[in-house]
Amino acid sequence: MASLVVSVGIGKGTWTEVIQLIENEDWEQVFVVTNEFGAEKFRTKKPFKTVLVPGNSTITEMEKKIREQLREHIGLGDVGVNIVSGTGKEHMALISALLKLGAGIRLVSWNPEKREVVEH
Repeated sequence: MASLVVSVGIGKGTWTEVIQLIENEDWEQVFVVTNEFGAEKFRTKKPFKTVLVPGNSTITEMEKKIREQLREHIGLGDVGVNIVSGTGKEHMALISALLKLGAGIRLVSWNPEKREVVEH
């Protein structure tokens, strides 16, 4: 299976889908892009690496921070991306960073009714 990169913001109720997505698939590695609040509070039963991005940064600064932290881990391979949580600014920075790293991205979500990962 591919690596998974998810955005985790402070949006109410969005963490449940992200947790289900992480815990119900055998990802090679999982990266959680989040701010200080998410880094402190977000938890799953499966291991993940936190990609810390200060919430008060510009899109350009966020993209650079994400790229720097993922550079050694994400390459030209297949990467599942979930942006159900977070803001548009965070999403733009995340997608931009992954594309600049040469990742082949596919948007994924969790379908609670069928209990499966869905590609979009």
